[in-house]
Order: sequence, then C-alpha cells, then structure tokens
Amino acid sequence: MGTPHNGSNVTSNYTNQFVQPPWRIALWSVAYSSVLAVAVFGNLIVIWIILAHKRMRTVTNYFLLNLAFSDASMAAFNALINFIYAVHGDWYFGEAYCKFQNFFPVTSVFASIYSMTAIAVDRYMAIIHPLKPRLSAKVTMGVIVSIWSLAVVLAFPLCYFSTTRAQPHRTICYVAWPLTVLLYVLPLVVMGITYTIVGVTLWGSEIPGDSSDNYHGQLKAKRKVVKMMIIVVVTFALCWLPYHLYFIVTGLDKRLMKWKYIQQVYLSVLWLAMSSTMYNPVIYCCLNSRFRTGFKRAFRWCPFIKASSYDELELRSIRLHQTRQSSIHRE
Repeated sequence: MGTPHNGSNVTSNYTNQFVQPPWRIALWSVAYSSVLAVAVFGNLIVIWIILAHKRMRTVTNYFLLNLAFSDASMAAFNALINFIYAVHGDWYFGEAYCKFQNFFPVTSVFASIYSMTAIAVDRYMAIIHPLKPRLSAKVTMGVIVSIWSLAVVLAFPLCYFSTTRAQPHRTICYVAWPLTVLLYVLPLVVMGITYTIVGVTLWGSEIPGDSSDNYHGQLKAKRKVVKMMIIVVVTFALCWLPYHLYFIVTGLDKRLMKWKYIQQVYLSVLWLAMSSTMYNPVIYCCLNSRFRTGFKRAFRWCPFIKASSYDELELRSIRLHQTRQSSIHRE
C-alpha cells in the first residue's frame, strides 16, 4: 500500500504544510499504534485458534486464516511506516525499503480481498450446491497459494517502479498506484453477487437438497455464518472507500493538494483503511461461539475472563456425525 500520495499530493518546493503541533502528532501516534497492536495481536490469535484446534480446521476457516495473516502483515509492515511518512512528508527508510513498503503491503491487500472472494464462492457452493463435494484440504491450500501468487504478480509492478527522489529538504518515495478496479471494485462486485444469491436462497427459499430433520438448525447456522461474512465484507468496503475516493478526487483537482488541511484528511482516510485490519477478530469473537471460546482460552490468564467446561467442549469435542456444515456455522 505504500504512500503513493506523497509523490503527488505535495508540492515540489519545500513548504511547512507537514509541520504539526506535538499534541496532534501524539494523538495520531496513539491512533496508529492502537491499530498496529490490535490488528497484529488479534489476527495472530485467530491464526492460533484455527491451527491449534483440529475442529476449526475447515475450508472456510483456512481462508479466514489466510485473511488473518494478510491483515496482520498489512498492519505490521504498513501502518506505522505510512504514518511516519505522511506526518513528516520525508522518506527516511531508503530506496530498498521504499520498494518493499510499496510491494508487500499491497500484496497483503490483494490476498485479503481475494481471500474474502474465495470465502464468498465457497459459501455459494456450500449453500446453492450442497450435494457437490466440498474442497479438500489439499485443494484449499492450492487455492491459497494461487491467491498469493496472483497477489504477488499484481503487486510486483509497484516494487519494480518504486524509487526515491531527493527534493529540497526532504526525500520522497514514488509509487504507481495499483488499479482500483483490480484491488477494490471487481472483488466487491463478485462478493456482492455471490452473497446476494446466497442471501436470497437462505432467506427466501429452502436450501436445495436439504430436507433432513435438523433442517431448521442447519438453516439458522448457515444464515449466521453468511451474516458474519457479509459484515466482514461491508466493513472492509466502508474502511477502504474513503481512501480510494481521496485519490480519485485529488487526482481530478490538483489544487486540493495545497489545501491547508489535506494532510489531516489523508491521515484520517489512511487510518480508516489501516483499521480494516483489526476489525475481523472482533467480528469473529462477537458473532461466532467457537472463535469466542478460542479468545477466552487465549486470555484465560486474565482474572475477569472465565471459560466454562462447555466452552472447552466447543473446540475439543469430536463431531458425532459428519455434515456438510462448516465448523464456524455454529453461533
């Protein structure tokens, strides 16, 4: 994700538009540090919950693991560096890290959004075509490898073309901004279509091929997981929308780059975009009982966090019968 704005949203002459009072820098520092801490720690717990508990190792959860890794990587390698660059308008980290900074976080964003797309397609197949075989663990790993391979290919031009340039009193890191269509619009369209079809099927008619005694229980469970994933997608879309609009608007009217408060606007939309990496663990914890139990186990050292014996069974017990329902379908 880099900071392509600094190649275009500042004048070539040295100005003091980046100077901020210490109290404002301190507030922004706390805001960005909070995103870093919550995103990295929360997503690492999600990864641990899935890997440490055999019952959680399902197709959908493997995609969630990939999403968690992508979000943690984005926060770890992008949030604070971007913040420092945006606040000071000066690139301190050299050309090599300029290339890495503009390549790896963008790769993570691609991996995140295409992981969400894969989950949408997986839910579509599980609900619209429940009698068809589900993906095996091997095929799922292949899909994840393909997601990262595609992400690397799409983001590589940013690494290749990124460079630094010395200007009076400062250095800037240039980057060609990735295509918004590939990064944002197209995957959201795919997810929107698939979740619309899934929603119509779940809320408007019977699930094809499902007429068992526990039909209503499975229907309720499937609705819950779809609700959770829709919230994940909508949260992502809302967090990144202002960021993309910022570049569209400032690209159409270059005079906005000289506006007194443009830096504060950028810091705000950048923070909102970066904050997208920390919401998913909270969503999982609030809307899914097994992830909630996993978080209780992770925080069991806290005196006010108590896990019951039933909570332990949520992650440890073996299913009495095989169903096509993902393990995260339970609330």
